[in-house]
Amino acid sequence: MNGTTDGAREAQWLKWRSVADLYHAFFTGLILTVVTRRGTADAAEFVFRVFRRQQQERFLPGLEKLGLSHLPPAVAAAQYHYLSNWIGGVHVEYMYETDRKAWIRYPPPRWIWKGTAICGVPGEVSRAMLRGWHGNNGAALGDLRLGFVCTKQSVDGQDGLEGYYCEYDHPLEIDQRMVFARHLEAPLFDPAAAPALPVASWPKPRLEKAYRNYAMEYVRTAAPVMVQVFGPEDAGYLLHLTGKLIGMQYFDEIARAFGMGRGGAKEFAAFLRALFDAQDDVADISESGGAFEIRQQSWKLMADVGDYHPACAKVLEGLFEGLAAGCGRHIPVHLKPSPGGKPPFVWSIG
Repeated sequence: MNGTTDGAREAQWLKWRSVADLYHAFFTGLILTVVTRRGTADAAEFVFRVFRRQQQERFLPGLEKLGLSHLPPAVAAAQYHYLSNWIGGVHVEYMYETDRKAWIRYPPPRWIWKGTAICGVPGEVSRAMLRGWHGNNGAALGDLRLGFVCTKQSVDGQDGLEGYYCEYDHPLEIDQRMVFARHLEAPLFDPAAAPALPVASWPKPRLEKAYRNYAMEYVRTAAPVMVQVFGPEDAGYLLHLTGKLIGMQYFDEIARAFGMGRGGAKEFAAFLRALFDAQDDVADISESGGAFEIRQQSWKLMADVGDYHPACAKVLEGLFEGLAAGCGRHIPVHLKPSPGGKPPFVWSIG
């Protein structure tokens, strides 16, 4: 019995990790889509807005959740990045120097720019990420003496992204809160000296779900930011295009983790139902004359987004069209109009 239970858990966790891979790829792909379709400046603005929004929503609650709020500002900020990124499967290192200076380093390979994607990311876009999040941690903590000093950027050909949080003797102006010092280098990482999550409050099932949610959160943030920055028409096009491209590229990988393969409308409807389950969404499926209808009762990812816009649903439309194309040729997927562009969504397949 235990073996069966353990096997079912492992299968569930594999599905969660595959969902994480899909949404991770979507987010990276979305940035590249903006770079190639809108240009570097627009991509940098988009990335800045995404990371600033995440920082404002997640940083302070995350400090509490990880038990870091009691630490000095520089140490708390660096340990937050170390632990929160570690939970999401990101390669990251932490090096304590003093209570007023603590390092973080993201060694290669970089999670966010997976594989060959790193070759398409301008330095300006990577800098926007740091401006959006790392440079604002002091302001979020109410300590304007805290700044971030970046010493390396991997997209510029250096061997990772690294830098340190520093508590200065005076308040910093906005343009002083994230600066560069490329002549410096982080100390070596000692895993034995790094902080660790308390095992009792972070058991394996919680870690696996957090791993999935880490990647999905980027899309939850990115879609409404895209609409606010570029407007619903342009945002809808970019979200849909990215979803279709990523879906086509990733169907085989995701389906393999689900124990499924290619086929026609029937196989794709079963795959989509399994995907909804792995996202914690409720969906019902029905068949009539060889065509299938899936009623998606919830979209948990966007359920509590205050500035949700119907254009955000283009994420799902694009992904499902692309996944269908990866499953087999000529599998039409159509989203029927829904009031306010919110669930329940009704998808017709075939």
